[in-house]
Amino acid sequence: MTASRILSVPTHATGYPGVAFGGYVAGLLAARAEAKTVRVDFRGAVRPDTPLQVTQTPDGGCLLGDAENGALVACAPAELLLDPPEMPTWEQAQAATVDYLGHIRESPPPIPDCFGCSPVPVGLGVRVFPSRVPGRELLAAAWVPDAELALDDGTLPPEMVWSTLDCPGGWVGVRFGLTKPGAVTAALTGRQLRPVRAGERHVSYAWPIAGEGRKVTVGVALATADGELCALGEALWISPRERRAADPGSGA
Repeated sequence: MTASRILSVPTHATGYPGVAFGGYVAGLLAARAEAKTVRVDFRGAVRPDTPLQVTQTPDGGCLLGDAENGALVACAPAELLLDPPEMPTWEQAQAATVDYLGHIRESPPPIPDCFGCSPVPVGLGVRVFPSRVPGRELLAAAWVPDAELALDDGTLPPEMVWSTLDCPGGWVGVRFGLTKPGAVTAALTGRQLRPVRAGERHVSYAWPIAGEGRKVTVGVALATADGELCALGEALWISPRERRAADPGSGA
């Protein structure tokens, strides 16, 4: 294996406080992998604003880690055998976003400064706001990427695109009662299919695939408002273990 470079995640690109946003990290590694479709497995918490070493692997993937903890994230070539459902309309996605923003005004989001789904100031997050589409087992969001997220040519870098494949899947677990508070992205498999341009209308949508115990698998897609698929992902979310009540006679 050959070390390629040192990088760090910006301080504001977090999910849970003090933990780098999973979709952002996945996009950084996807951009450095040889394969177009990759699976990113999260083995430990990545801290923002910390020097991290990217190491290329013989299979065309890469590892991300630090001197203290070793490899924290692994990225490897993968297949994505996912058939997305019919895309919601732009109008349905708009209505879902309005519903989301109304919901969090009444019930503050569990992670107020989340890089993916919180209404943080423009430029400090991707700001995708998904909610349920009536009559369908599906969440959707209307999304127009801000210019501050883009490169000089107006396209979004991979870490921004992959960030849109993270939170919508987490909200599937929340809104359909499939996950418990504190659930995390354990793995994210994805592929970017076409450029995503700032200022253009897009629809993000996500749906449940399977669930077993603490594990839930979800699908997430990003498309133009005209229906051209831009990125596709499948994520594994895991809820925290339940804490067992202490035995009264144990002294715990």
